[in-house]
Amino acid sequence: MKERGILSPSDLRKPLNKAVYGLMVLCIAVMVVTMLYPIAMTLFNGLKSNPEVNSFPPRFFPQEWHWENYARGWTFIDLPTYLKNTLLIFAGNLLMTVLVLGLAAFSISRIGVPFGRGIYFFILMTLFIPASSYMIPNFVNLKELGLLNSYWAFWLPAGASAYYFLLIKNFFDGIHPEIFEAARIDGASEWTGFIRIAVPLSVPIFATLAIFIFSTAWNDWFWPSLVMQTEDKYTLATAIYKYVVGARSLDTNVKFTILFMAMIPPIFIFLFFQKFIMRSVSLSAVKG
Repeated sequence: MKERGILSPSDLRKPLNKAVYGLMVLCIAVMVVTMLYPIAMTLFNGLKSNPEVNSFPPRFFPQEWHWENYARGWTFIDLPTYLKNTLLIFAGNLLMTVLVLGLAAFSISRIGVPFGRGIYFFILMTLFIPASSYMIPNFVNLKELGLLNSYWAFWLPAGASAYYFLLIKNFFDGIHPEIFEAARIDGASEWTGFIRIAVPLSVPIFATLAIFIFSTAWNDWFWPSLVMQTEDKYTLATAIYKYVVGARSLDTNVKFTILFMAMIPPIFIFLFFQKFIMRSVSLSAVKG
């Protein structure tokens, strides 16, 4: 059965409603075009010849389709290695977020640890500290620990994100406490309550954080270039910045092919996780 929208067919017959609806559709169409245009331009510029890319006025579609440009872009840099490094950083950051921040948020939200409110407000205050002010101390600490040029230079800071902690904690607060009380009556430990109750019910928030974490790991080039000292440990964004963006000997059309190939994985990652984000909040509700 088709669900009824906000406006019924009779509402749309009114001139004012029709004008407002048309304006909304126009705004959505403009947003879609502005979002898809850069992706389409990158795709088609990668399929043009190098003189055509640099010609003026520019053309949207190529006159001749040069699919071999993508083979040249794939072999210009070691994309599989840089992709592997990026995915390892993403996986480790996500695991640290679920375990470290998830357990910390669960302790404050559901276990009632001593001075929990004070700890919560202390973590909240750290959000007002600019990220640039503790970048150098983080680098110095990692250097003294001997963790430079290793994935732990990303995984350890991921377990200290105040913003992610607050998001998880607020989501845990929305889960009805009767669920955990029933588990305790049945003999479940706090660890069991976290793993078998809190985490499955919190898939939407963890899926949302997965998109944020992946976007950060995929787009960040400065911090990896600072802590990774050998080429085989570079992330994809760092490698593209160092070897593609500023490369004078590389044709412009091949640069566009590499940039387009770097655009594709985030799109699929979002499409994969968005189905979890759209889950109904009734997953954490108690009925009866």
